[in-house]
Amino acid sequence: MTELQRMGEKAKEAARFLACAGARKDKALRAMADALVAHTEQILEANREDLEAARANGMRETMLDRLALTEPRIASMAEGVRQVAAQADPIGEVVSGGVRPNGMRIRRVRVPLGVVGMIYESRPNVTADAAALCLKAGNAVILRGGKEAIRSNCAILDCMDGAARAAGLPEGSLQLVRDTSRASSVEMMGLTGYLDVLIPRGGAGLIRSVVENSRVPVIETGVGNCHLYLDETADGDMAEAIAVNGKTQRPSVCNALEKLLVHEKAAPELLPRVARALTARGVELRADPRALAILQEAGIPAVPACDEDWDTEYLDLIMGVRVVRGLDEAINHISAHTSGHSECIVTNDYRSANRFTSEIDAAAVYVNCSTRFTDGGEFGLGAEIGISTQKLHARGPMGVNELTSTKFIIEGDGQIR
Repeated sequence: MTELQRMGEKAKEAARFLACAGARKDKALRAMADALVAHTEQILEANREDLEAARANGMRETMLDRLALTEPRIASMAEGVRQVAAQADPIGEVVSGGVRPNGMRIRRVRVPLGVVGMIYESRPNVTADAAALCLKAGNAVILRGGKEAIRSNCAILDCMDGAARAAGLPEGSLQLVRDTSRASSVEMMGLTGYLDVLIPRGGAGLIRSVVENSRVPVIETGVGNCHLYLDETADGDMAEAIAVNGKTQRPSVCNALEKLLVHEKAAPELLPRVARALTARGVELRADPRALAILQEAGIPAVPACDEDWDTEYLDLIMGVRVVRGLDEAINHISAHTSGHSECIVTNDYRSANRFTSEIDAAAVYVNCSTRFTDGGEFGLGAEIGISTQKLHARGPMGVNELTSTKFIIEGDGQIR
């Protein structure tokens, strides 16, 4: 039996306990949050070692930001765990029910998924979020992070697991794969009989590899080729603020804007205004011919876009820019290139807003506000295990309820068919 199979056995045993743990889960979660705060210095020291190694290996600045932890970020992680603890327990919730004509009483109730596996990259906060959400939903979890964050992940998981076990949860409830070789991720993809679901979170390459190669059922998350369309009636102040926030606040995350589309009637005035605000913050613009001509005339630096740009998630201070003839062309362009994550329109026209929200097929569709809000915490879920961009089982930020399934409970008085 391999090490991962042994972890799977422990997780399956723990999952049976967690399915009936009730209020003990919340006690453990509060202890886990306290442990994160109490071990802040140890976590930061581990993170400093990860950052030094990443810089030595040439990791770019925007990706270093994904990896970096600070005292406020750790405090935010702990608060997210507390918010998860404060939520209602989904397990046992009656989703629907009724009495059949023959007198049978049928209830459909929420139950845990069982054992959740997760393969993710260089964001160590995912370790805390995933552990908290899985436990709240009554699941055991096996986490496998990237090599860039291994020291940080170990420090976070060790303090949280210690707190959970001290609070009465069994060994195997929270586990971290310490082997960051490709072999461990390949083995996890084939860990049928132990894992009930596998969730990848990271770049397009990781997600594609898991979706294409896993024999464990997969919930697909996260690539964000997110668009902002500025309609003919867009307010200039609002358009500028949303574009700057969506692109520059944290360009390395999946809900950051990657593409800017502007209505041709608004473009002569609105595009230079928004572009100046973006380039002033270091954004490189890659423009189609019409947008490039407007930008060059205004003296704003830009380079020609190529076909690949329209499908690229940059995760950097780069933005594709295109002038479109109107809403129809904007919707067609987005539909051809969206990753199904988050899309936004800025408009003062109700009909345009209604068409956009009706016709754009994405997990989150925004009118006049930033795509940076696509986040479990911002949506009131406390935290998220990822942003699901698929349509089966879960879509959008995945909180506690999305980590459950249902079963039917049927009670009768001797009925036979």
